[in-house]
Amino acid sequence: MENTTKKYSIKIPSNTTVIYCEKKKIITLIGPLKQKSLKLKVKIAIMEIERVLKVSALPFSEISNNERKKIKAVQGTTLALIKQLLIETSAVLYQKLQFVGVGYRAFQVDNFENKLLLFKLGYSHPLYFKVSDKLQIFCLKLTKLFIFGHSYQSVNQTSALIRSYKKPEPYKGKGILYVNEKIKLKEGKKV
Repeated sequence: MENTTKKYSIKIPSNTTVIYCEKKKIITLIGPLKQKSLKLKVKIAIMEIERVLKVSALPFSEISNNERKKIKAVQGTTLALIKQLLIETSAVLYQKLQFVGVGYRAFQVDNFENKLLLFKLGYSHPLYFKVSDKLQIFCLKLTKLFIFGHSYQSVNQTSALIRSYKKPEPYKGKGILYVNEKIKLKEGKKV
């Protein structure tokens, strides 16, 4: 029993405030940078002295036997979402992309307040990308892109979308890569 409670518990940082309303089924985390809320499906317990938050397997209302089997999955998902909120409220999240290849470039279009990007990726036409209001994107060099914001999902989803315009190919390694990504190159056909 000790392991299951440790598995589904989170240590709350000292600079984060947690507000939990059981009646409305909402938890709010107030960090040094932002305030975020989450609607819950299972009950949680907050130990104020130890600064620990525990996610229980008890649902808020009566559920069917079929849903009762899936409650462990809901418990794990809730734990992961709360951990993600803790990170989002206390840190700025970022992703770096690198353009590898001759002529592969990224430009910020003027007169759009850094909300429109132009990509030259070896196609016969340039690609335009509109940046959402939640994110900020900077071109550090013509071959490096820096994406940052407060939402884990939007930062990763945007970087994956930009990367999908020109995925790295396995023979020369050209394309759009994450900065820390290593590509295992294949050997070409021998003549």
